Amino acid sequence: MPINDEPRTRRDAEATRRRLIAAALELFTTAGFRATTTPMLAERAGIAEGTIYRHFTGKDALLNAAYREVQAWAAGIVRDAEADRLLPVRDRLLAIARRLLEESARAPAAIRMLLHAREDRYLDDRSRESARAFREALQQVMASGKSDGVVRAGPVELWAGVWLAIVAFAAERVGAGEWAPEHPQAALAIEAAWDAITS
Repeated sequence: MPINDEPRTRRDAEATRRRLIAAALELFTTAGFRATTTPMLAERAGIAEGTIYRHFTGKDALLNAAYREVQAWAAGIVRDAEADRLLPVRDRLLAIARRLLEESARAPAAIRMLLHAREDRYLDDRSRESARAFREALQQVMASGKSDGVVRAGPVELWAGVWLAIVAFAAERVGAGEWAPEHPQAALAIEAAWDAITS
């Protein structure tokens, strides 16, 4: 009787895909999209170059898959924090910032892709939509703060951008290994992000 290898094959395929995404995040956020070659991606992922094309149609498809994954993860963090409406907006934003800093320590390339995407011209419509979903989720938190009277008057897009820019500064330091997520400077940056948007 033949043994069904389909579940194992599926697991192996998913593991290869995960390695490719990790390689793409690292190389695209350091060397850059144009400078990264498929042999470089294959070497980083520990696979044969041809294996890339079993999972993705090409380098641009891999970029978009990695980008969408990171954006969806970040949007989920924001939605999770926003779901707890009993918490004050300040606490929700602190929770989001802490998760981003923790991820910066664990997977700095993912946070670089999230916060400093420099390859916009290679993104497809689905990737742009995933970025919009993350921004809109964060703007919803700001809108909640405005309605509570704690976030400054003005467009929520502005305050979400200001808050995220300061948190991105801290995430960069954590990702570079200069600070731990619990470092006093990181805590100061998160507080500064809140202070920048409060009325």
